Amino acid sequence: MGLIDIKSMTTEELTALMGEFGQPKFRAKQIFSWLHGGADSFDEMTNLPISLREKLKEECYIACVEIERKLVSALDGTVKYLYRLHDGEYIESVLMSYNHGYTVCISTQVGCRMGCSFCASGLSGKVRDLTASEMLAQIKMAEKDNGIRVSNVVMMGMGEPLDNFENSVRFLRLVSHDDGMNIGLRHISLSTSGVVSGIERLAEENMPITLSISLHAPFDDMRSKMMPVNKKWNVAALIAACKKYQSVTGRRISFEYAMIKDVNDSRECADGLVKLLRGIMCHVNLIPANPVVENNFKRSDDKNVNNFCEYLNSKGVNTTIRRTLGADIDASCGQLRNQKKRRDDNENCK
Repeated sequence: MGLIDIKSMTTEELTALMGEFGQPKFRAKQIFSWLHGGADSFDEMTNLPISLREKLKEECYIACVEIERKLVSALDGTVKYLYRLHDGEYIESVLMSYNHGYTVCISTQVGCRMGCSFCASGLSGKVRDLTASEMLAQIKMAEKDNGIRVSNVVMMGMGEPLDNFENSVRFLRLVSHDDGMNIGLRHISLSTSGVVSGIERLAEENMPITLSISLHAPFDDMRSKMMPVNKKWNVAALIAACKKYQSVTGRRISFEYAMIKDVNDSRECADGLVKLLRGIMCHVNLIPANPVVENNFKRSDDKNVNNFCEYLNSKGVNTTIRRTLGADIDASCGQLRNQKKRRDDNENCK
């Protein structure tokens, strides 16, 4: 694009930019507040001189998202968005309501290259990384569209956050900034498929976020079939990285476990989890798997999910079953984008 992605800039970077523009330092804080307060254009920044606004238009752009499609669950009010980006690519985001407030699940990449067999996000591979500003824009659009204030964020949508490490960390610093959206890091979860090098780098940042591991299987042979990332970093390497992360941050780790019928829902798998997670301060989140058109996986039946949960708890592994939200609106990330892609492909073939 050739323009400066101004919404991805820190206050220090904005201050330096104002210096280049021959402006006083306090302009940086004004611009930062406008950007993170939801301004979509420089014309809205009415406390800036017109000459500066014109300069900003010439040199910079404000990353925004447009709502291409919006689905609202009749069951629980969950809102699923298909967003269009400036380059015509599409991402998805989900707004969920809980007793403690509103949570937004955001995407960190267009598509994903992890290739997990049960996931819709990576069926077409990775197209590109999202910028920090594009991650922020997903939250702000959900707030604007619903007239609400988001209090929690999960980086669990399309993409692998640790495969987009620099932008993900920049997003975390910006979204939690006192002069910005001011969403506390303890209210943010980052989910990874098991990128061990990224977990180790994240430990060095020592941020009080919740690290969420998409585990889904306790054994290497099973996990490698479901998640190709396991061929590079096996279960033992992943658990070692989690222990190291916990020793540095002192934070409890969450392990996501999608319950797939006749794949990973046996008593043997439950016993494997008990052994694997021994000695880690953690929580296991069982997820009745959402059906995906492009694969044949089926969710475990409710009785088996409940039995699996009770067994883990009886063995001292803190386990809960995730509340199913948006089941009637394809709330699993990747599904709306894939539907849009199929429709576009069909149109092009006519």
